[in-house]
Amino acid sequence: MPSTTLADDIRQKLGELSPAERKVARVILAGYPAAGFETIAVLAERASVSAPTVIRFVNRLGYQGFPDFQAALREELDARNASPLSLYDAAGFGRSETDPGGESGPPDEGARRTTGADGAAPDSELLQHGSQVFTAAVTATLAELPPHDFEHAVRLLSDRKRRITLAGGRFTHLLAQYLGLHLMQLRDDVRFLPDRDVERTAVLAALTRRDVLVVFDYRRYESDKTTMAALVQEQGGKVVLFTDTWLSPAAPHAEVVLPSRVTAPSPYDSLVPTLAVLETVVAGIITTLGDEARRRMQHGEDVARRAGLY
Repeated sequence: MPSTTLADDIRQKLGELSPAERKVARVILAGYPAAGFETIAVLAERASVSAPTVIRFVNRLGYQGFPDFQAALREELDARNASPLSLYDAAGFGRSETDPGGESGPPDEGARRTTGADGAAPDSELLQHGSQVFTAAVTATLAELPPHDFEHAVRLLSDRKRRITLAGGRFTHLLAQYLGLHLMQLRDDVRFLPDRDVERTAVLAALTRRDVLVVFDYRRYESDKTTMAALVQEQGGKVVLFTDTWLSPAAPHAEVVLPSRVTAPSPYDSLVPTLAVLETVVAGIITTLGDEARRRMQHGEDVARRAGLY
């Protein structure tokens, strides 16, 4: 899985580009990813540069030509929109040794690479593969995490003047709950976005500059997350976004973006690397709050004992 998108690569190269090439870069970034599929002539006209400048720009990014650049962009979008079913078919899950490739070609790195007579991987090899996949994904995620964004997330979530609201998706609501339950033990003003329409509308309408919306949105992105992030930004609040390496469409509205790899030994995207990021964020919040965090935890335990909850 690529650790960055083409947009990330372009941003990282901006300082190396000529002034004319930077104009092309800004046109593509402003309309990413759709602008990348324009013709050379259209891009040149929109950037007020010559067609050879557009070609030099993609060469600077390491591509042989414009078709090569567009093919890479197309591949990125295919990966970004992948579903568990498409990953299942592409990786060859469930194939027997007599049909290792099938119509979709050989399994990729996320698939079970060794199968027995019944098409299932021996347990020992699957465990070893799982260990390799998860270890690599967690290590890469933490290494690639932008330090500035991580530190900013910790500051926002530690600021007791701010109110925290958390929202997750089909599977990632579990991560929202996991982070939220930790935050509730460390500080006040933490809540989950309600499920019912009337309550959800009331919460979103009441968000102000003191609010932080924590959003979890991963590929097969949910449009309501982008809408929520835009609303919070318009109302002066802050958005902390947890997403994958392809980046949720909500990213342009987020104050902080924390991407994680999602590589797994199954067709389902893994939440393990994101969980590692969450626990690291919680550690940062505890460190930032210091003694206040301990006092809050102690008070919570005292109340729970008195209420017979422990």
